Amino acid sequence: MSDSSFSADTGVASIQVIVPTYNGLDDLKRLVESLPQGLPLYVIDSSSTDGTLGYLAEEGIDHRVIDQRDFNHGATRQAAVEERPGYETYLFLTQDAYLADPDAIEKLLAHFDDPDVGAVCGRQLPHSDANPLAAHARDFNYPSSSRVKKRGDAPELGLKTAFMSNSFAAYRACALHEAGGFPAHVILAEDMYVAARMLQKGWKIAYSGDARCYHSHNYTAWQEFKRYFDIGVFHAREPWIQEMLGGAGGEGRRYVVSELRYLGLARLHWWPMSLLANAMKLMGYKLGKQHARLLPRWRKWLSMHQSYWQ
Repeated sequence: MSDSSFSADTGVASIQVIVPTYNGLDDLKRLVESLPQGLPLYVIDSSSTDGTLGYLAEEGIDHRVIDQRDFNHGATRQAAVEERPGYETYLFLTQDAYLADPDAIEKLLAHFDDPDVGAVCGRQLPHSDANPLAAHARDFNYPSSSRVKKRGDAPELGLKTAFMSNSFAAYRACALHEAGGFPAHVILAEDMYVAARMLQKGWKIAYSGDARCYHSHNYTAWQEFKRYFDIGVFHAREPWIQEMLGGAGGEGRRYVVSELRYLGLARLHWWPMSLLANAMKLMGYKLGKQHARLLPRWRKWLSMHQSYWQ
């Protein structure tokens, strides 16, 4: 962990950091090195075979090993919360993210000074090896300006009202409990699920533009299809979220226009890939929404998170 210390003096009496892991040893080491000293870290590992378990043991990092088949985006995180009870705040990170600044967590948690904020996620910057499409995705979805959202913002923001990312997010324990915790079985977007439940209960959801981490993916067009297929599955199986907040409100079109402007003429050779990837996203999402009509083996093949269908 980094030399920066972290204690109750920062304004939060107790915080538990939780990181699910699977075969990402180098990424995990980088994440751990970026964390301030004094933070209790709990790792849930899905039976890694790349040396992760040896590293956790050698470093004395609190962890538990589960079968890879038992991992679920919602249930695994909720189990971790229940296994480490008594904290006021639960901070979630993914193994492939790491803090951009020593005080990133302090800036993230500062949003809890507002007693009505139930959860907050931070800004994500692209990794150094991010391609232009991955870099634009971070620029579009994670601006430098902060915002606190409430249910009444839905006419303006639609689904963005419940936007969250567990790559770098903190939850007030009492708000998480009131929202019913993380869902038992979701294909992804457990963070949006919880945020939407919090909005239902009258809590606010914050986005912190100055609490920064590094996190991005260089997805292929096919990977984008599979990811958006899963997003479509999530929305089809949790229709109450769109019923409460509305849809994306033309977000897809704005994204494509923004990406082409971001690429500009200097990166004209990226335009075909941009258009293909965004077309694949749209097709994947629409097919995911209709997944109930597909044969089980097709659902699994088209999905990025295939273990969900076991």
